[in-house]
Amino acid sequence: MHGAIRPMAVAGSFYPAKCSELKHYFKRFNEGFEKVNIPSDVRNISPRAILVPHAGYIYSGFTANFAYRFLQNTSPKRIIVIGPSHHYYFKGISGSYYENYETPCGDLKIDSPYLFALAKQFNIGFEPKAHEKEHSTEVQMPFIRYYFPHTKVIELIYGDIQAKDLANLILALLQNKENAVVISSDLSHYYPLEKAKTLDKHCLKGVAKLDLDELKKGCEACGLIGIQAMILAAKQLKFSSKLLDYRTSANASGDSSSVVGYMSAMFY
Repeated sequence: MHGAIRPMAVAGSFYPAKCSELKHYFKRFNEGFEKVNIPSDVRNISPRAILVPHAGYIYSGFTANFAYRFLQNTSPKRIIVIGPSHHYYFKGISGSYYENYETPCGDLKIDSPYLFALAKQFNIGFEPKAHEKEHSTEVQMPFIRYYFPHTKVIELIYGDIQAKDLANLILALLQNKENAVVISSDLSHYYPLEKAKTLDKHCLKGVAKLDLDELKKGCEACGLIGIQAMILAAKQLKFSSKLLDYRTSANASGDSSSVVGYMSAMFY
C-alpha cells in the first residue's frame, strides 16, 4: 500500500472542488440528457464498458455524463477506470495502490485485493508519479461517486504499451460479469473546427463499426491505445458498440479556431 488515499489533484480546475457545485453540474447535464430523444430499446441497454472524454467538465462533462447514464442501468461490483498517462513516461500499466480515492463528495473505496490479483496476472506496476496528477482517470471519479457511491474502483494508467497487451487485460476484466470498464480518451487537439470533425469522424466510425483500420485513417485520440484495445476486446467478446455523444470544445467556448474533440460510446 502506498498511503491510504489518492488525493484529488485537478479539483478546482477540471471540475468543481465543492460537492454542492459538482452536484449542480450533474443536475444540468441530466436536464440536457432528458431532452435528448433516445429510443426505449436503446435507453434500456446495459453496457459492460463505456468510452468517455476527460477534459474539464464545462467542455466534456455532458458527453461523459451521457455514457454514465447508461452505465447506471448496471450494478457492477467494481468499476475499472483506464486512461493514458499525460505527465509521466513509463512502460506498461500502473495501478492505484491506495485504499481510497478522494472526490469532492466523499471517497471511493479502491478494490485492493482485486488489484493485487490482477497485478500478478498482468504485471501491473506502480509508478507514483503517473498517479499524482493524472486527469484522464481522476475526472471520472466524481461521476462514479455520484452514480455508484458504494461501488469499488480501480484506476489503471497506461504508459508505453501495445494495444494488444492492454486488450488482453480488458478482455479478462470483461469476462468477469462483476466488472464495468471505463475507457478514457479525448479526440483531436487544437485544430480548426472543420479539420477536427474530419479527423474525429475516423474515431467515431472506428468505434461504431469496431474497425481498427478506420482509426488508422486519421483518428488522433490521446487515448488511442485504449480505444484500440477496447475494440480488440469487444470483437473477441462479440460485443456491439453504440456512439452516444460527440461535440467539440467550440460547443462550450464558441471558439472554432482551435478545438478539442470529445466522444462517448458504450459496448454491450
